[in-house]
Amino acid sequence: MNEMPPGITRADEGIGGVVWNVLGQTYTLKQESEHSMAWHAVFPPGTFVPPHIHPTQDEFIYMLEGKFDLWLDGQDLSAGPGDLVRMPMNRPHGIFNRSDADVKCVFWVAPSRSLRALFERIHNLADPAAVVRIAAEHEVHFLPPG
Repeated sequence: MNEMPPGITRADEGIGGVVWNVLGQTYTLKQESEHSMAWHAVFPPGTFVPPHIHPTQDEFIYMLEGKFDLWLDGQDLSAGPGDLVRMPMNRPHGIFNRSDADVKCVFWVAPSRSLRALFERIHNLADPAAVVRIAAEHEVHFLPPG
């Protein structure tokens, strides 16, 4: 991966036009380098990311609109506009939009590792079991239901 070039990623654009659909959520790539990756996300009502662990990445969410319910390292929390969610590596976390409105936010991870490759592989994939299997190949480990 190359160094991050200087510049501006416009509000209505993704770098290189990259936009992924991940189980009903829209992820628009905003920044990418070896050291970090950022994307704008839209979570429609009822969408979520089940509890999982990133053993090699710290993950963050900066909330723009709406409310997330979160399960973070065994605690039930919520985050709204202006809040920053910190999800350290090796700490389990789940992200849920249980509201009746879209959640809009900016996610980023550090370092990038193979997260872009994961999103490319699960783009438009409708089978959650396949998403879980592929995620494990890219250092994202979903926890068993329960």
